[in-house]
Amino acid sequence: MGTRGEAETAIRATGLVKHYKDVHALDGLDLEVQQGTVMALLGPNGAGKTTTIRVLTTLLRADSGAATVAGLDVVKDAAELRSRIGVSGQYSAVDEYLTGFENLDMVGRLYHLGAKRSRARARELLERFDLVDAGDRPVKGYSGGMRRRLDLAGALVADPPVLFLDEPTTGLDPRARIDLWAVIDELVAAGTTLLLTTQYLEEADRLADRIAVIDRGVVIERGTADDLKSRVGGSRIDLTLATAEDLSAAVEILGRPAGEVTADESSRRLTLPASDGAITLSDALLALRERGIVPTDASLAKPSLDDVFLTLTGRATADSADATPATDATPATDAGASASTGSTR
Repeated sequence: MGTRGEAETAIRATGLVKHYKDVHALDGLDLEVQQGTVMALLGPNGAGKTTTIRVLTTLLRADSGAATVAGLDVVKDAAELRSRIGVSGQYSAVDEYLTGFENLDMVGRLYHLGAKRSRARARELLERFDLVDAGDRPVKGYSGGMRRRLDLAGALVADPPVLFLDEPTTGLDPRARIDLWAVIDELVAAGTTLLLTTQYLEEADRLADRIAVIDRGVVIERGTADDLKSRVGGSRIDLTLATAEDLSAAVEILGRPAGEVTADESSRRLTLPASDGAITLSDALLALRERGIVPTDASLAKPSLDDVFLTLTGRATADSADATPATDATPATDAGASASTGSTR
């Protein structure tokens, strides 16, 4: 997804700090998201992603620092801000004993839309999220993907200009994930500003205009996906040779002109940097062919977000939530805040 150009700042955080005894969940985090764009917060388990979302959505107060969302201070203007944002947490904040329609109607009333408008909005969103057939059934019979769609619909009841999604597709099957991505694309195309946290590198690559890599409570790198990949290094060539003798000869042939070359004898695989991309690959294959060596496989690979992540943090992403205390990560907290404020889901 390409950058959408210059725009006003919709989300700004400066020097956010949040400590839980000896755990530094946020340690001076700075963040800026332009209006009408998608920012992905990418980080390993315990990096501070969920804590950041909670501070920006008024569910948690930072120990120090400042933040504004839609021009409103997250502390001083918290009550007003809650009517301007939508939030979908890691856990679907829906009442499984109510129908899909009743869940959305209830959220509309908490937003003070009035009975008529709440009912109309509920029907609109059921149609938009392909839940019409299930709209009058209790949510306890919904699949995981249906619950996530309903939860996101709830976050959109008041048509908020800024939307926060915390691990929006965790637990969904590939088809349901792609469907949800399509919905997110529609929202952003209509002007919604989106801040999402994710541990799915493909998701950040697919959805985000810009990515902020968070580790140990601070942003350690930021930019577009292409920017981040280019900072890790250029493309590389992977060659698989037919025999150990071919591998040894290829290392000798390509070592000097191509720079550093790595070889794995067990797989007969050779890897070398490709400073000029396809030109380097073409030159390498020509040099080998002139010596009678033809690789059984050859490919040109660009750096992935996996490479970026491992290079920047020294560790892989995990599938669990931030390692913050239970009071900052349990579904009960999300649901309770949703019911009490009538605005965060």
